[in-house]
Amino acid sequence: MRLRGSLAHDSKHENKAGKVKKILVIHGPNLNLLGQREADIYGRTTLDEINALLKKTAGEQGVVLTIFQSNHEGEIVDAIGKAKEEKFSAILINPAAYTHTSVAIRDAIAAVDVPTLEVHLSNIYAREEFRHTSLIAPVCHGQISGFGVNSYVLGLQAAVNIIKKPS
Repeated sequence: MRLRGSLAHDSKHENKAGKVKKILVIHGPNLNLLGQREADIYGRTTLDEINALLKKTAGEQGVVLTIFQSNHEGEIVDAIGKAKEEKFSAILINPAAYTHTSVAIRDAIAAVDVPTLEVHLSNIYAREEFRHTSLIAPVCHGQISGFGVNSYVLGLQAAVNIIKKPS
């Protein structure tokens, strides 16, 4: 598993108990090609630009991100499976095409019991009919789609709200 874009531990990101709130961001297949592919659907923003915006937003919200992208279903399942063990407080995932096909990713999310938000750049319900079904959404706290890059920002804000909610 290749985790990239991890932010270093920073004391300003500690909560009252001195624990850092960590969020795992997972980008699924072909998202590494953002900015190059189907700009009319996905826009011209690159994945690196999305990650930079997420890191900036995370810093403002007092959380730390680990960002991971893979075109391989098993690597995504492995990353999700390690999320609880690695003490992630939430997962923000764009499963991309696996949204509609991956029982394995769905089951991994259900198994780890880590609050998960599903995001999509495009409105999957306004696209081809086969994209109207998400196997992932039923095991997530919520789904945000159709707002372009802002889907990620809104998803991150929702994740932060969930993990910072008083117990």
